[in-house]
Amino acid sequence: MDLPVFLTGMMMSLSLIVAIGAQNAFVLRQGLRGEHVLAVCLACAVSDAILITVGVTSFRTVSDWLPWLEPVMRFGGAVFLIWYGTKSLLSALRSNETLAADASLPVTDLSRTLVACLAITWLNPHVYLDTVVLLGSISTQFGDNLGSFAVGAVLGSFVFFFVLGYGAIRLRPVFERPAAWRILETIIALVMWAIAFKLLAGT
Repeated sequence: MDLPVFLTGMMMSLSLIVAIGAQNAFVLRQGLRGEHVLAVCLACAVSDAILITVGVTSFRTVSDWLPWLEPVMRFGGAVFLIWYGTKSLLSALRSNETLAADASLPVTDLSRTLVACLAITWLNPHVYLDTVVLLGSISTQFGDNLGSFAVGAVLGSFVFFFVLGYGAIRLRPVFERPAAWRILETIIALVMWAIAFKLLAGT
């Protein structure tokens, strides 16, 4: 294990995924609600690990094999994000939920939560750009130390998602007020729509 290359992989991974996006907004929401946090964090981190591995080992080959994949994933991801953003905005307009400890909040079924999480992850072309293309291209600088780079990048992803998911619990007192929850849902909707329109614009 080459420590400098390992740390480079971790830092590059963190720098790419730390920005607010659809996936991060979803993990934050689940953390605040305390719903299936472990499963959601694992789903996101394992998905990133798979994509990072593909990027480090064969991103050029994948691009050559599937030239049609990028526009298809861009359009499909945009449609899904518009739908999910609309769902979040409707929840903001209609909901009087709080996150008080004794509140009886409806818990979303685990399977439905995971389907939504995986769709947000795998239907978002920006995820492929960050993991397969950017990390894949950066990794080519390290020759025989590709493994160290990949392990660092994967570990960075795991650290980020678990800190985000479980760290959100510290914000629970803020969300004891229904207004705060509605603001969060509205922000999530706007983030989803902004990413969707960027995808449709091809940027």
